Amino acid sequence: MTLTTLVGGVRESRELADGAYIIGRGAACRICFPSPDVSERHALLTVRAGNATIEDLHSANGTYVNGEQIDGATDLDGGKIVQIGECMLRVSEDGAAEEYPEEEEAPAGPPPAAEDEIPPPDPMREIRRDVQEQIQKELLKRMDMKRLTMQGVDREGLEDTAREKIRQIIDGVVANGRLPEGIDPVRLEDDVFNEAMRLGPLEDLLADDSVSEIMVNGPGKVYIERGGKLQLSDCQFTDDASVLSVIERIVAPLGRRIDESQPYVDARLADGSRVNAIIAPLALSGPTITIRKFSKKALTPEDFIRFGTWTHNAAEFMRLCVLLRKNIIVAGGTGSGKTTLLNLLSGYIPHNERIITVEDAAELRLQQPHVVRLEARPPNIEGKGAVTIRDLVKNCLRMRPDRIIVGECRGGESLDMLQAMNTGHDGSLTTVHANSPRDVISRLETMVLMSGMELPSRAIREQIASAVDVIIHESRMSDGSRKVVAITEVTGLEGNQIVMQDIFGFKQSGVGEDGKIAGEFKPTGAMPTWFDQLPGRGIRVDPRMFDPDSDVQVDVERAR
Repeated sequence: MTLTTLVGGVRESRELADGAYIIGRGAACRICFPSPDVSERHALLTVRAGNATIEDLHSANGTYVNGEQIDGATDLDGGKIVQIGECMLRVSEDGAAEEYPEEEEAPAGPPPAAEDEIPPPDPMREIRRDVQEQIQKELLKRMDMKRLTMQGVDREGLEDTAREKIRQIIDGVVANGRLPEGIDPVRLEDDVFNEAMRLGPLEDLLADDSVSEIMVNGPGKVYIERGGKLQLSDCQFTDDASVLSVIERIVAPLGRRIDESQPYVDARLADGSRVNAIIAPLALSGPTITIRKFSKKALTPEDFIRFGTWTHNAAEFMRLCVLLRKNIIVAGGTGSGKTTLLNLLSGYIPHNERIITVEDAAELRLQQPHVVRLEARPPNIEGKGAVTIRDLVKNCLRMRPDRIIVGECRGGESLDMLQAMNTGHDGSLTTVHANSPRDVISRLETMVLMSGMELPSRAIREQIASAVDVIIHESRMSDGSRKVVAITEVTGLEGNQIVMQDIFGFKQSGVGEDGKIAGEFKPTGAMPTWFDQLPGRGIRVDPRMFDPDSDVQVDVERAR
C-alpha cells in the first residue's frame, strides 16, 4: 500500500507494510504531523492484506474521511481522503499514488481546527487598527499618568479619567467626519480603553465564562479552551510589543519582572486566574501567555455532582475526612482541576480554625474568616531576595496554624510538609502532580530527596505512611471532562511497602456516540480503617456509604 500525504502544500509518498500506524504530532508516532491541530496520539491507521482502516483516538479536533467526522474504525477503500487538521492523506494500492491530485480541495465540512491558518490581512481590520493607534497616541498626550499617580489617584480613578479622555477624542473625530465608515464608536472606545488600561484583546475572552483557558502563541495565534476542547479564536494582537505590554501590565502590580535575564514568570490576575508568560530568547514563536481562568463563583460539592466529577456519598466522605482532620493530598495531571478541588475541600474546614496558605502565586480563595495567605517571591534583578515555598512552610509553623494548605508540592518543601503533618498539624492539604495514587508515593519520595537530606528510603516511607491519610486522584478525560477517579486511604507500612486501599473509584465502561466518557463512580466495598472510631468522635455514618450495591445517599451526622 502507498501512503500519500499533503501538508502545507507539500506532497509526499511512502510505502506502507502491513501493520498499525499511530498518527499524531508526538515524536513517537510512526506517521508524524507536527501541527498544533493534531493531537499527540490522534488516529490509528491499520493496514492488513491490501485493506486500510482508520480510527480516531479521541483526539481534540476529530478525524474526517471525505468531509465527515468518524466515530469508529472506517475503511479507506476507493481512495478516500482523510483530513486531520490541515493535513490530508490517502492510502492507495501500490502504483496508484499518482491519482492523488496536486491541489487537493479541502473536503466539505472541515474540522474546526482547520482555521489554524492565519487569515489574509483584512483591509478593514488594518484601518481600524490605524485609527485605534492614533487615538492611543492622542490619549498619551492628554493624560499625564505620572502626574496623576503622584497625586495619589487610584487605579479606579485613572480608569475613569482614561475613559473620559477616550470618549472626548472619539467624539471629536466623529464630529470632524474623520471616522471611517463601518467603525462603531462605542466598540472603538472599548478597544482603546482595554488596550491602554487593561489586557487589550484578551478582555473579551476573560469575560467569556465558557472559556476556561487562554493560550497566546505569539501575536497572531490565540487559542482557547472551551468545553474541554482547544480551538483557535479570532483574537489577535498587533505585534510582539503589544503582547509584551499585556505581560508587563499583569506582572508589574505583583512586583515581578520579565526581561531577557528573567524571560519567564508565574503570576496571577486580580480574580486569581493563573498566568504563565515566557518571552524571547526562550520563546521562538513570540511572547507566549497561558492563562488558566478560575470560575467567578466558587464551585460547590453539588456542582461537582452535577458535572459528574464525583457522587454525593464521595463528597460526604471527603467532608468527613476534613472534619476528622485527615491529611489529604490531591493528585492529578496538569489541568485536571487539582486547585479547584483543593478550594472545594477547604470549604469543609470549620470557620473557627486558623488557616495558613502557602503558594507560588496566590490562587486559593478560602471563605473562612481566619485565613493568612503567604506567597513566594522570586529573586530580584541581582538574583537575590528569593523566598521559596520551603522557606514559607518552615515559617508558617511558627505562626500557630490549625491547618496548613500548600498550593502545590513540587520540591524540597515536601519534606517540611510531611514533618508538619507529623508534628501536630493534622488536617493539612496540598496537591501533587502524579498519574495515580501509587505514583504519589514515588513522587513524594523523590521530592523529599530533592531537599538535600540524605535520608534512607525506609525513613522517608515511614514519614509518608505516618503523615498522609487520604489521596484523591483527579483526571482530565479524553472528552475534556474532569473526574475524580480514585479516593484512596493510606493504611500504613508493611516491610518497605506502603499499603493503600481504594475507598471510591471510577470505572470507565466505554465512550458514548457523542464522544462523552461513560462509566460509574462508586464505592469499592472497602471501609476506612478508622470507621469504628467514629461513634467515639460523636459522628454517625451509615455503613451503606461504602456498599457498591447500595444507591442510598448517606449524610454525615454529628451526634447531639
